[in-house]
This record gives sequence, structure tokens and C-alpha cells, in this order.
Amino acid sequence: MDGAVFAAVLYLLSVGLTLVFGVLRILNVSHGGLYAVGAYMATSLALRVVGAGANPYLTYAMLLVGPLVVGLVAGPLIERLFLRRIYAADMHIQLLLTFAIFLVLEDLIKLLWGTAPLFASEPYMLLGQFEVGGITYSWYQVCLIAFAVLFGGVLAWAVRATRIGKIVVAVITDREVSQAVGINVDRIFTVAFTLGALCAALGGALIAPTIAVVPGFALDATVLAFAVIAIGGMGSLEGAALGSLIVGLLRSVAVHTVPEVDLVAIYLAMIMVLIVRPEGLFGQLEVRRI
Repeated sequence: MDGAVFAAVLYLLSVGLTLVFGVLRILNVSHGGLYAVGAYMATSLALRVVGAGANPYLTYAMLLVGPLVVGLVAGPLIERLFLRRIYAADMHIQLLLTFAIFLVLEDLIKLLWGTAPLFASEPYMLLGQFEVGGITYSWYQVCLIAFAVLFGGVLAWAVRATRIGKIVVAVITDREVSQAVGINVDRIFTVAFTLGALCAALGGALIAPTIAVVPGFALDATVLAFAVIAIGGMGSLEGAALGSLIVGLLRSVAVHTVPEVDLVAIYLAMIMVLIVRPEGLFGQLEVRRI
């Protein structure tokens, strides 16, 4: 169960990362900062609900309101103020800028919420637990996994069956041709980055009730999200799902058997995949006719 839960959270984080890369062609290192801000926003809102003596079940709504605020506010701001200026820049410039944004977000967290751990376990505790084969599981974990599966299904449907989804696919396939036929590429960039930010913040918000939220907690998940998209393939939604499952289950097995090598097992799997398929399991080599 732990592996599936971690895979579900990793999927929400990595699917936003791979979507941003697919459309904007930027490796967004600041993605982990949005994951952390989403966790803090949802946790602080949930604590306010509990502190006000309101119905504790309203904390579930806060797990959605928090990331919505982060995605719809921080996403467009970051894309329009910073990223839009570096689309044509070298990759190392893009990495440096997005890493700088990550550091700013981390410091903003310390400024707004301090450095003390925040706990908002009500959403986790309210649903209770159950036993299977003498092992205790949480219903919240089951709901988290189900939500990630449902979210992934809706996202895949939206990309393939809706007008905006088809436009996004067109921009991913060929940015120049899309612009030539009248597609507002700048607007699609903003939409894609906002959705990616929402995914990251949602992942942070949903994992928050199961952990102590502290500054820097998102770093490990961010690094593993990059491993996920390297395994699954850059820009592939299916790759993000399969890569998350592989990384989540590998980490769970390693933690319960040889915890000292949990990260080693993941990176070895990534290396083996990249040796056989440098573009990842679902990635495609980009070939342009000159």
C-alpha cells in the first residue's frame, strides 16, 4: 500500500512536470517548490478550519482549495513574468532560472509559515483504518490512490477528446506549425504551466495529512519526479503513470528490505531503462527534417 500511495503522489507531481516539458520544452526545477507551497497552503487552511471549530470534514475541501489557489495564482504569474522570457534561451539558463524560483519559493515558505513542522492529520484520521491479513491500512490512502487514478483518467481523456487538449497536443507535436495555423501558442503555454502547477500543488496537498510538513520536505520527491519522467519518457502522460508506479513500488520494496539502498535501486532502474531506450519507455526521439 505504501508503494502505491507514493506512486500516486509521484504521479501527480511528475505528470505536471512532463506536461510542462512537453509543451514549453523547459525542465522546470521550480516544480518541487509548487509541490511544497501546495502542501503548506492546504495544511494551513485545514488547520484554520479545525481551529475555528468548524465541521472537520471541511478539511477535505481545503485539500482541493489550497492547490487550486496555488495553481491558478502562482502558475500564470511564474510563466508570464519569468519563463516567457527564456523560451529561446539555452537549457542551462532555463535550469538556473527555475532553480532560482525554487529557492525563492522555499524562502517564501519560511517567511509565511516559519520553520516549525505543521500537522493537519484530520483528513487522514477521520476516514479510519481497516485490516487485511493482519495488516492495517488507512482509508485515506485508498482514497488518495483512487483520486490519482481518476485524475489521470480524466486528464488523458481531456488531452485526447477535448478541443483544448487537441490544441495542446498540436503544440507539443510542432510548435512552429501550430503558430502558423493561428493557434495562440503563448496562451497554451500559460494554460499548460498553470495545469502543471496545479498538479504539483495537488500532489503536495494530498500527501500533507500523512506527514509533517517542514521546509525542504519536497526535495526528495522532486528528484524522484525527474527520475520518473526519465524512465517513462519526457512529455508522455502514460510514461509518467508507469514511471511513477515503477519508482513507487521499487522504493517500497527497498525500504522494507534494504532501506539503505532505496534510492540506489531507483537510479539503477533509471540507468537500465535509459541504456536500452534513451528516450524513456514511452518517449519519442525528436527527428526534424532539414
